[in-house]
Amino acid sequence: MDIGIDQIGFYTPNKFVDMVDLANARNQDPNKFLIGIGQDRMAVADKTQDAVSMGINATAEYLDQVDLEKLGLLIFATESGIDQSKSASLFVKEALNLPAQIRTFEIKEACFALTASLQVARDYVRAHPHHSAMIIGSDIARYGLSTPGEVTQGAGAISMLIKEDPAIIALEDGHTSHSENINDFWRPNNLATAVVDGHYSRDVYLDFFKSTFKPFLEEKQLAVADFAGICYHLPYTKMGYKAHKIAIEGQDDETVKRLSDNFQLSAKYSRQVGNIYTASLYMSVLSLLENGELEAGDRVGFFSYGSGAMAEFFSGRVVEGYQKRLRPALHARMLRERIRLGIGQYEEIFTEGLQALPENVEFTSDANHGTWYLAGQEGYVRQYKQK
Repeated sequence: MDIGIDQIGFYTPNKFVDMVDLANARNQDPNKFLIGIGQDRMAVADKTQDAVSMGINATAEYLDQVDLEKLGLLIFATESGIDQSKSASLFVKEALNLPAQIRTFEIKEACFALTASLQVARDYVRAHPHHSAMIIGSDIARYGLSTPGEVTQGAGAISMLIKEDPAIIALEDGHTSHSENINDFWRPNNLATAVVDGHYSRDVYLDFFKSTFKPFLEEKQLAVADFAGICYHLPYTKMGYKAHKIAIEGQDDETVKRLSDNFQLSAKYSRQVGNIYTASLYMSVLSLLENGELEAGDRVGFFSYGSGAMAEFFSGRVVEGYQKRLRPALHARMLRERIRLGIGQYEEIFTEGLQALPENVEFTSDANHGTWYLAGQEGYVRQYKQK
């Protein structure tokens, strides 16, 4: 029985910062950001967008295609949670009027959490083959103004429906994992921004790729040439490119060109959005699917990494007719119609986003019609509305 990705929804807020503007404001050579980091724009979430609202928007994109009577599981993956106890998934469930009988909870392990959710969902569907599972990864990456990590911030969400006989990607059996208790990136409860050792995190990311990629090839008796593309967790695109160079080392020209071309296509959305933590790998997958020219049966590799640290490599095969389930025009319009912020506007929005919400507050949104947003808080209970 094939199990895998049947639907993918994508959302990013309606505001962004251009990397040339940011570089000039920080007295940096723009090529340091455009080439050295590999980013063109960075999504910015204002006070009306949080992990929940973005997750609702990503899921609402395909909800009318879901048989809700067969939906049995909803998992929300995030490191930008809004409550220390209550799952963000319950807010999504209420907003979208999902069935009361579904099992639902939240998962956290830095940027690995959506992959953990995917594997749990896959096992659920395997045990309940006529049911489906919905998984959401949604995050706001914040490091602080004028910090080394500022250029690697971003905001967005990916939502996926996992079921038997999937229409987009059928997951293959097998995976390789590697985990260690290390401190390359973390965010204590009393901090609104992350603590990160950028150079150390880069080195660990690459070490963990080596620890999962080669063993996966050996375990599955595969060659690098057997992949049409390899998608990576992209906290910034240059990080993934460093792992990509390891993957293609020593390969023939045809394999190098195919994988390199598809890497660039997989990074297109990341270059426009920035880091969305747990959903970054799957934004890479969606970018490849919507911008590339894959054929039915093509094998795609997935490298998932979450600081702290946990990594996994696995693979899937593209399903015939997958293009019919994608919405590239919708996503292109969403990215194109965003508002370009001046640096002063961005800094004001960023600083406001670090503040805890008061017990009672009401917000209005400048989002497009139909967009879900955080409308405020009543008695410390967050309120979500549709524009």
